[in-house]
Amino acid sequence: MRAVLQPHRLGLIGLALALAVWAAVSLRWDWIPRYAALGAEGLWRTAWLLVLSTLIGFALAVPLGLAQAAGPRVLALPARWFCTLIRGTPLLLQIWLIYYGLGSLFPQYPWIRHSDLWPILRQAWPYALLALSLSYAGYEGEVMRGAFKAVPHGQLEAARAYGLSRLAVFRRIWLPQALARVLPTLGGETVLQLKSTPLVATITVIEIYAVASRVRQDTFIIYEPLILLALVYLVFAGLIVLAFRWLERRFARGLG
Repeated sequence: MRAVLQPHRLGLIGLALALAVWAAVSLRWDWIPRYAALGAEGLWRTAWLLVLSTLIGFALAVPLGLAQAAGPRVLALPARWFCTLIRGTPLLLQIWLIYYGLGSLFPQYPWIRHSDLWPILRQAWPYALLALSLSYAGYEGEVMRGAFKAVPHGQLEAARAYGLSRLAVFRRIWLPQALARVLPTLGGETVLQLKSTPLVATITVIEIYAVASRVRQDTFIIYEPLILLALVYLVFAGLIVLAFRWLERRFARGLG
């Protein structure tokens, strides 16, 4: 409570309340009921794109980081090349290459067009999810490489001396130690992943940014949709920060 009552925080709270009152009284919000259903759909799509791409990307990042940190050259080189390619090219370019590349390639094969997967593959969101997941994997693969290398080698040798298998050492010592070191970075990268989701609107995926753009195009109301959009992203970012702080405390207790 004392931290909340500090003068600078009270000032920020007062400023936020004043801005909220001004926005509620002075700006137009009569368009919200008309676009409420579309906005809810956009919120949901933004949320699950973020969660799924983060989970898939992290599941790929762990072997990418491990291959670079301790794998044989035949695995380390492709992993390094992949991370370099992803980190060295814009995400928007990756989204377009995947969507207009794979998206235009699949229809050429009748066995794909007549398969049960075609109703999914003909939509834009699978390509958006793939691009976001690969982008997250490329960045976090490099982060995990540093995290794996930062774990003291003596701990791993001691665990092997006690008779633990390589899999047990990785699961019980190496991976938890690496995660504890990298969680603050992963939290920041996940917030950046949230800020990358508007790019999928360029391939017709209707997420929350696309909804705000449609409101502006239909009504010529400029500032109100953008202000509400900024508030949505602030709430999402705050939830991500809180979730990762909870994970940091949990890992700290587990390792302690």
